[in-house]
Amino acid sequence: MYRTLLTAVLALFPLMGMAQAKLETLLSERDKMHREWKVSESKKSGIFGNRTKKDMIETNEWMSRIINKDNQIMDELRMINEIEKTEITYEKNDYKFISQKQEREIAILKRALAEKDQVVEAKRSDKRTYEWTTLIFFLGTSIFAFLYIKERKILKGL
Repeated sequence: MYRTLLTAVLALFPLMGMAQAKLETLLSERDKMHREWKVSESKKSGIFGNRTKKDMIETNEWMSRIINKDNQIMDELRMINEIEKTEITYEKNDYKFISQKQEREIAILKRALAEKDQVVEAKRSDKRTYEWTTLIFFLGTSIFAFLYIKERKILKGL
């Protein structure tokens, strides 16, 4: 799954670069058209330096071309926006997958730690049992030795 997501994201990078290049081309074409419109706007081929109907039609045609180019630019921007949204979605899913994986690993480590704590507690319990057994054995031996010595003294004294 991770490999598929990575492949999809890597496939979008060249598309993003091409979209940016196309956008730059569209913007330069629009700038060129805008300059042409300004030239046509300044034309005054009528009598006494006035604008003729033909001049106005030419200016309107340039304005129409500019509007069409603006629409192409807007479509390109929408496409770039969709690519970025898709890329962000893929990144979000990647991070979500990574965080879920980390949470699973943390849960496994917590269980292992709890098991080790139980083992340590069992060993402590065994150690205490051994200590008590040793103490009882020592006291028992001491009492037995004391009684034995006392009994020998009584027997020697008779």
